[in-house]
Amino acid sequence: MPDFKYPLPKFHFELEWGGTRLGFTEVTGLDFETEVIEYREGNLPSYNKTKQPGLTKYTDVTLKRGIILDDLEYFTQWEKTAMFQEIKEKYRRTVTIKLLNEEHKAIIVWTLSKAWPSKIQSTDLKADGNEVAIETLTFVHEGLVMSKP
Repeated sequence: MPDFKYPLPKFHFELEWGGTRLGFTEVTGLDFETEVIEYREGNLPSYNKTKQPGLTKYTDVTLKRGIILDDLEYFTQWEKTAMFQEIKEKYRRTVTIKLLNEEHKAIIVWTLSKAWPSKIQSTDLKADGNEVAIETLTFVHEGLVMSKP
């Protein structure tokens, strides 16, 4: 039987923050960019600049999930927002995002180092709306590594 290659689905994933598994419906911002430094010495025989790698800039990772009030975890997390604002260093954690296959095993892993929540946004409220209440959490971090488990 031939070995078929197929694109990976992106809808089955899990997230761990400091050892705690959290459920989210959307994760965005798993990318980085290295700045380009253009340089030319005055005595180069060619009349063009060379391009050198500069500093790496990591995009903030944004997470979205529906609000579920089956326990008091939602309210407990909101109470912590004041602590996040006051002492962020204490809450830096490794965040791991795993893309899972049909057997619920990780096939790609993204690891954020020294991540902490910089923004927590509650749902908007609309009297004529018919949507699920969604909260948003934004992490800033100091490194992104993509690997195979």
